[in-house]
Amino acid sequence: MPTSSASATDAAKPAASGGVQSLERAFDLLERMADAGGEVGLSELSVSSGLPLPTIHRLMRTLVACGYVRQQPNRRYALGPRLIRLGESASRLLGTWARPYLARLVEETGETANMALLDGDEIVYVAQVPSKHSMRMFTEVGRRVLPHSTGVGKALLAHTPAEEVRALLARTGMPAATEKTITTPEGFLAALEQVRRAGYAVDDNEQEIGVRCLAVSVPDSPTAAAVSISGPAGRVTEAATERIVPLLQEVARDLSAALATTNGQG
Repeated sequence: MPTSSASATDAAKPAASGGVQSLERAFDLLERMADAGGEVGLSELSVSSGLPLPTIHRLMRTLVACGYVRQQPNRRYALGPRLIRLGESASRLLGTWARPYLARLVEETGETANMALLDGDEIVYVAQVPSKHSMRMFTEVGRRVLPHSTGVGKALLAHTPAEEVRALLARTGMPAATEKTITTPEGFLAALEQVRRAGYAVDDNEQEIGVRCLAVSVPDSPTAAAVSISGPAGRVTEAATERIVPLLQEVARDLSAALATTNGQG
């Protein structure tokens, strides 16, 4: 049948990048599913990808058989459990790659340095290098927090459309970690506007009283990532901020370049 021979040729057909076209298409579909919230129908994928339904159906059937996608009772497709293991391993590796850059931040600022990702509606810390000061901040790697009360959360969401930010906040709620925590969508959107203007984000006693955090996003990161420093408010002053922010931005750029190089290897 024509469809069978099309399948055979499609599987071996080279992509413009020199890779295998069906593999590129399969990963593109997985990313589109993630962008759509993790669950999607075939017709939606066809519209967003421009691929014909038979091609998408064939690719999805393969992904289901491998465990990377599962078909729901409502016939829609959802990201599968085997992706969790891949994601966890990739997060650990990302943290490992980031550590030398965080260590440089600690060396130059004296404060604890962190790297965090946006995972669904939450912030997850994937790497940390602690300050050498006896009084220092400590965040456990793997810890999850809500974005609205953190500097990294503001940095990661600064360029997200306002309606998407509102939807996220509606899902998570905006509980107050301290009396300084922003607890209204309007207040948080105003804070994001300030991040866009300034080029960095601040958590000023909003997650923990006495602690100040400065954060910037990692530009062009393969997954939304931010780096930050945190320390006692008495040390991370306005004057210190003027010195620390350019260092944060420089390290974020260098880390971005390193991740792009790693991504392109092989």
